[in-house]
Amino acid sequence: MQPFFYTCILTKNLFFYYIYMVILQESGSAQTLKFIPRQWVSGGSYTVNIVDETQNKNIYSQVTTSIVEDKYYNTFTDTFSNLKQGIYYIITILSGTSIIFKDKIYCTNQTDLTAYTINQGEYIENNTENEFITI
Repeated sequence: MQPFFYTCILTKNLFFYYIYMVILQESGSAQTLKFIPRQWVSGGSYTVNIVDETQNKNIYSQVTTSIVEDKYYNTFTDTFSNLKQGIYYIITILSGTSIIFKDKIYCTNQTDLTAYTINQGEYIENNTENEFITI
């Protein structure tokens, strides 16, 4: 899960934007989700919902107390067995009725995420010997 940065120059001010998306795998084993909450109340009960963006269908709903506060972020580990490769999901973590985290998930089985491409194996470049004559 390597983030990337891009720069925007507005009136001689330099801003850096951090772009991040949760990437999980289609797997029957436990996976860890790291996130920075909007607000945090330690020791509470939290509801984790994952909605399939293409079908607008809730595929995961769990009430948990196992969200762990780490140095600058929180972690949640569970088995997300209903995820399908190539599908986008929306994750929402609630504390009572307050949303403490909401983000997009992409499910992929590619392991080298630094060289990740969304269209791996979809596009094949054709080599041609086209020559153009300009007059």
